[in-house]
Amino acid sequence: MSKKIKHKTKKSFGKRVKISSKKKIIRKHSNRSHLAHNKSTKQKRHLRKDSVFNKSALKPLKYAL
Repeated sequence: MSKKIKHKTKKSFGKRVKISSKKKIIRKHSNRSHLAHNKSTKQKRHLRKDSVFNKSALKPLKYAL
């Protein structure tokens, strides 16, 4: 009987995300720092919150974690 292959974590991706207790992958929003003075305060405030990857974006990242 063959064993299941364990994949190594893609280190660059692993440093950018966290896995929640419900096994969802949490990431930070982009567009926070560069040219921030052009963005409204409301936009920057909403970008502070973490975001969850949707299911369609998870498929190519299956073996990254």
